[in-house]
Amino acid sequence: MELGRAPENPAPEDPGLPGVPSPVAPREAFSRLLHRLSRPEARRGKGRDSVFQDLGALIEAAECDGLFEGSGASTCELLGEVAKALGRLAAPPKEDGSRGDGRPAVAETAVDVGLLFLKLLRKIQTGKTSLGCSAWKTGLHHLAGPVYLFAVAHSVEQPWTSPRSQEVAREVLSLLLHVSDCGSVAGFLRGENEDEKGRLTAIMGLLKPNLAKESWKNNPATKHVFSWTLQQVTRPWLSQHLERMVPPSLLISDDYQTENKLLGIRCLHHIVLNVPAADLLQYNRAQVLYHAVFNHLYTPEHELIQAVLQCLLDLFPILEKGLQWKGDTTRPTTQCDEVLQLVLTHMEPEHRLLLRRTYARNLPAFVKRLGILSVRHLKRLERVIIGYLEVYDGPEEEARLKILETLKLLIQHTWPRIPCRLVVLLKALLKLICDVARDPNLTPEPVKTALLAEATNCLILLDHCSQGQVKGLLAKIPQSCEDRLVVSCIRNVQQAS
Repeated sequence: MELGRAPENPAPEDPGLPGVPSPVAPREAFSRLLHRLSRPEARRGKGRDSVFQDLGALIEAAECDGLFEGSGASTCELLGEVAKALGRLAAPPKEDGSRGDGRPAVAETAVDVGLLFLKLLRKIQTGKTSLGCSAWKTGLHHLAGPVYLFAVAHSVEQPWTSPRSQEVAREVLSLLLHVSDCGSVAGFLRGENEDEKGRLTAIMGLLKPNLAKESWKNNPATKHVFSWTLQQVTRPWLSQHLERMVPPSLLISDDYQTENKLLGIRCLHHIVLNVPAADLLQYNRAQVLYHAVFNHLYTPEHELIQAVLQCLLDLFPILEKGLQWKGDTTRPTTQCDEVLQLVLTHMEPEHRLLLRRTYARNLPAFVKRLGILSVRHLKRLERVIIGYLEVYDGPEEEARLKILETLKLLIQHTWPRIPCRLVVLLKALLKLICDVARDPNLTPEPVKTALLAEATNCLILLDHCSQGQVKGLLAKIPQSCEDRLVVSCIRNVQQAS
């Protein structure tokens, strides 16, 4: 007897047993299983195994029509609720700082849950090729969101995953994309075609209760699922979901833990890169993002500072679109000026190498961004440049190379103000050249060559903007200096046209 057709006088049967030849059996069985999944014993060994075993048997025994169709309370809706309950069972415990938090058990549960999801998805795949099953689309509609959330939460290495759970979760995600006729996660979220609605709205609806201020830390996987999902949605689709994406990103970035701050800043940076300026300027969103990110500049964490400065540098062009400058007035100071001023304040006394390298790495972009307006910060830039050129920065010399790049850009953009600083800058560059040339062991040859070349280029630029004064000041050095590398640099300056 087919599952989709009931007899006129059905005999009373236990609807909780899988494979019962009755159209209401799957629906009532799922209802009972959902009730069992909500009990505390479903999280423990035997109770959990029993529920999983019964659910697996029910899925295997049911035909496509019986699994996804039914009268009254929709079987598909119940199936969706069961999928959500399974996802909650596989969720990692709340982070409380304890060691014995049961995370290995979470990975084991995730494997079992993933195998159940694979069975359900294979049923949908069978229904797609079967002429007798027309309800697989409804089943996929209710299952896609919970299955996606589970797969993303467990598909990459995390404290609550194991190699086996990651493998199963990736297989679940791959099969979900296949049965959804999607070539990528991005297509699954936004829709593969222009006239096709993606599933991002439904997925964010499932995530929303867990992304509230009071609840987002209850499940450590939530922030990672949100962040990973956000990264898959790019321009121009992201602007349609801006109201759903900005608040959780701000919430995560405002946490006291550096890991969460970094994750939130990366989410905000992705929004800045993939949302049109007009949408970000609307309702003052860009200013809100700026102030949220700017506050992290006071954190002494080099990875966070790097993420913050990259985000701000991409946000400046958007913020400055609304500025109007009339040629007869002084140009107004911008957020770029404000950030550079704070960065230079932090750079001067900074002694930690990682932070020094991070600041120096981003300094050229600020000078390039401001151009001739860098003269507003020229005195402080001069002090930072001279101070950083004096300090050895390790074998790679990243900080000093970036400072030389900054100096080169500064000379090019603010050359009318450079001649009065000629002697100070010339002494700093010559000292650097001598220190590098006399360093026999610490600096690798390629790095040493790059440092000498950059310093020589800066000397040539100084000579150009001072109308040949540098050549005159360096004229007697080759006669008295015995160091081959130093003399070579000086001659390169003298021979430059």
